[in-house]
Amino acid sequence: MSKTNYSRRGVLKSGAVAGAGLALPTIFTGSSAAAFTNEPTGSTVTFGFNVPQTGPYAEEGLDELRAQELAVEHLNGIGDGGMLNTFSSKALGGDGILGKQVQFVTGDTATKSDVARASAQSMIQKDGVVMINGGSSSGVAIAVQGLCQEAGIIFMAGLTHSNDTTGKDKKANGFRHFFNGYMSGAALGPVLEKEYGNDRRAYHLTADYTWGWTQQESIAASTEALGWETVQNVLTPVGAGDFSSYIAPVLNSGADTLILNHYGGDMVNSLTQAVQFGLRDKQVNGKDFTIIVPLYSELMAAGAGSNIQGVFGSMNWNWQLQDAGTQAFVRSFGEKYGRPPSGSAHTCYVQTLLYADAVTRAGSFNPCAVAEALEDFEFDGMGNGPTLYRGADHQCFKDVLVMKGRDNPTNEYDTLEIVEVTPVEQVMYEPDHPMFAGGDLGECNDGA
Repeated sequence: MSKTNYSRRGVLKSGAVAGAGLALPTIFTGSSAAAFTNEPTGSTVTFGFNVPQTGPYAEEGLDELRAQELAVEHLNGIGDGGMLNTFSSKALGGDGILGKQVQFVTGDTATKSDVARASAQSMIQKDGVVMINGGSSSGVAIAVQGLCQEAGIIFMAGLTHSNDTTGKDKKANGFRHFFNGYMSGAALGPVLEKEYGNDRRAYHLTADYTWGWTQQESIAASTEALGWETVQNVLTPVGAGDFSSYIAPVLNSGADTLILNHYGGDMVNSLTQAVQFGLRDKQVNGKDFTIIVPLYSELMAAGAGSNIQGVFGSMNWNWQLQDAGTQAFVRSFGEKYGRPPSGSAHTCYVQTLLYADAVTRAGSFNPCAVAEALEDFEFDGMGNGPTLYRGADHQCFKDVLVMKGRDNPTNEYDTLEIVEVTPVEQVMYEPDHPMFAGGDLGECNDGA
């Protein structure tokens, strides 16, 4: 550990600059020499990785942490370099960032916004981080993004799928590589129409927070445009565990389709219980009952096992893609951890490299210089094909994957198959689209 200058909260930073982990950010020290929040002055620079290590989304968060550590290794010249070898930008040389080695601290968001803000605040004030990356909940992402805006820190969002993150709650200091609910609906619609036709009655169970609300709005708009009827939308608490009381009413609703706007452990539980209730064995309205999971992850699919067979959903990225960037990342991740990476791991790895690249291209850690380097940045080689980081709202635009649960998986990581790679043109929208209306990107804050 010492030779790589890694750090974790509660663990001594062997080999790091003395006292670096306890340095207060310059905006709190009253130093007139500070140009911006936590301007690095020593031989290292510190990132903050704020992920759910406990709670219903913990499995996603722990995989994010694996990828973040791998990204730091590649930035510091350890290992095979991964996507640094395929990234279209050649600014990074695997020798740190602007002459500084990268170290990191970690926090546990517990998938709770107040906990996540407190963890991020500690990273900023006590650990002197210049950037925060992570999260597997849009409620957490929006809360931490707002804090980073106030503090003058760049927030490179992890797994956040709510339209609001780059919609009404967008911030100039925040950037999202992950796709969103609107994109899921736009990608899934044509596939669902081809598979199930135009005459369906859908019952929605929806996680009761910003992601669930906007995911349900998006998939309902997409399916209703096909001619489907939305029979009911029932909100469910995050981390409910037992969803049987929510699933039982579906049986007598006249619905022939159940749409689970759930994620992480909640999706595993609700899908498993829906299958146990016998929904997939029923015929309603002369049709075989079907279940749809609009947002998929490999970890969720593995947890749900055979229950996901034939179930459609969407993904931001999947390890089975054959492009050079994906293959490089999967190889590096697999050699280090003995398993393929999840989509949450991918987006946190990419976000970490994109931040480092922007710093290098800008020639500065100043958050406003970094933001300018990221806005309207076009790149390739990171696993999603040609990608645009749109300046108007700091949302990435790229191809979107439609997935289906595999009928005959060969192992726990082979549970999903790619049905379609939806071209970016099909999921694009204008910044003032009604689902993203409201809010103001505002001005970048460097904390000076």
